[in-house]
Amino acid sequence: MQVDPRGQRVAAGITTFVLVLVLVTGSWALLAAQAVVFAIGALIGLRFSPYGILYQVLVRPRIGPPAELEDQAPPRFAQGVGLVFAAVGVAGYALGTEWLGIGATAFALGAAFLNAAFGFCLGCEMYLLIRRVIPNNRSDREVPA
Repeated sequence: MQVDPRGQRVAAGITTFVLVLVLVTGSWALLAAQAVVFAIGALIGLRFSPYGILYQVLVRPRIGPPAELEDQAPPRFAQGVGLVFAAVGVAGYALGTEWLGIGATAFALGAAFLNAAFGFCLGCEMYLLIRRVIPNNRSDREVPA
């Protein structure tokens, strides 16, 4: 499935804002809500993510169709990475290990900001690197006789 890359930048902008609020307030509940957003994007699909729906309804009709689409696998992987950092952050805040909550949130914020401001999706690049190192159908596997 293909997705509009502009939607990913809008979602990253919203995520950046939410994660800044988490760092300012120390709210593990807000970080947990962001983790749910990440989980929906990673597990169900970007199109069904709350930020994806906001983009489809409020932004895309005003800016028109994209010049090109991109494969959804890398951004979905990136959402999964965000989910891991958000879950670690929630655990840190909820268990009283504030430094862990702050650190995990800050890492997620850094990645979201890179995408929102510069269009550089760190999780997408990780996905592509992993795919190069571990391809799906490796030709060097032994074929049983």
